[in-house]
Amino acid sequence: MTDILSPEQEAAALVEAGRLLFARDITFLRGAVALDGLPDIAKPEIAFAGRSNVGKSSLINALCGRSTVARTSNTPGRTQELNFFDVNGRLTMVDMPGYGFASAPKDKVDAWTRLVKGYLKGRPTLRRCFLLVDSRHGLKDSDRDMMKLLDQAAVVYQVVLTKIDKLKASEVEAVRARTVDEISRHVAAHPVLILTSSEKGLGLAELRCEIVQLAEAEKAS
Repeated sequence: MTDILSPEQEAAALVEAGRLLFARDITFLRGAVALDGLPDIAKPEIAFAGRSNVGKSSLINALCGRSTVARTSNTPGRTQELNFFDVNGRLTMVDMPGYGFASAPKDKVDAWTRLVKGYLKGRPTLRRCFLLVDSRHGLKDSDRDMMKLLDQAAVVYQVVLTKIDKLKASEVEAVRARTVDEISRHVAAHPVLILTSSEKGLGLAELRCEIVQLAEAEKAS
């Protein structure tokens, strides 16, 4: 006879499953600078996108509980390729190149646009894109352009606010409300907003729960 778990027990079990998913082996697979360099992988994929200075590398490292998965730099826009990682043999994680860095050369921007558009439109294994937004600034036009691109590509995406430890409680609520209102008008946007701080560890368990459910859904299908 199967034990029936209470909602609290189910929530705790999901948090633990998320922790275990990222506590085990995370292996760099490949960096792709062109579409013909994309690895052929059958496992479900998740991708992380965001402006060049949004703190994407720091969040990925905090999510994985180690400091060496994604490269961090004081120079925004360092990631210029799609970096693929195997997560415990169950999931592929993709660190996408940052966007919206004003001083990037035009040829770099054009190459980024071609690579990202081609990846998003032609990757059937991509289950969700986590779109990182700096909570201190909220959604910017470059974020809206990315949301439009994801809508057009029919890729489900979930907005993640970063650096919420830098805001007062009233400011957090204000940016949360504005962001929820805006994402509600986008067809491909997942309705649940996640608030995070890499430095304080806030929201990481919630983010892992979202990710492990994607892996579990694939296993059950």
